[in-house]
Amino acid sequence: MKSISLAIICILMLNSCKNKSQEVTKNQTETEKTKYASFGKEIIANDAIEAKSMAAHYKTMASGDSINSKMIAKVNNVCQAKGCWMRLSLDDSSEVMVKFKDYGFFVPKDIAGKEVIINGKAYVKEVSVDEQQHYAEDAGKSPEEIAAIIKPKRTYSFEADGVLVAQ
Repeated sequence: MKSISLAIICILMLNSCKNKSQEVTKNQTETEKTKYASFGKEIIANDAIEAKSMAAHYKTMASGDSINSKMIAKVNNVCQAKGCWMRLSLDDSSEVMVKFKDYGFFVPKDIAGKEVIINGKAYVKEVSVDEQQHYAEDAGKSPEEIAAIIKPKRTYSFEADGVLVAQ
């Protein structure tokens, strides 16, 4: 009787693993079917984590902490001067500021709303008032909005060495 119960448990466990494996393969296949334009280091689209999962990681990180990661997210806005940075949505309430490694490449300025996959280093930092005002100016904010920035803030940041933009 014990051996029959053990056999049934093993079969159920194997079947459960098989179903999860099929779900992962399905998601990877859907990601791989999307066409992407590549910027910076060449990266592959599969195995990127969802933005909401990355948001959870950021919440546990202290200022100065960093982790290597690949993430898929939606672009909220892009530097309108050169395409030298972008902000991505992590969840309903937070976003991540993305800069490009060694200022080595830029992204198109018209990709707001598009899906991107970024590869590189995620970290948490405190951004000075001057730097926040500079980014606000690059983003085309009004002088009043820029002047309203009066204190440093803790931000989620990402240094990307490669970016894929969904076409």
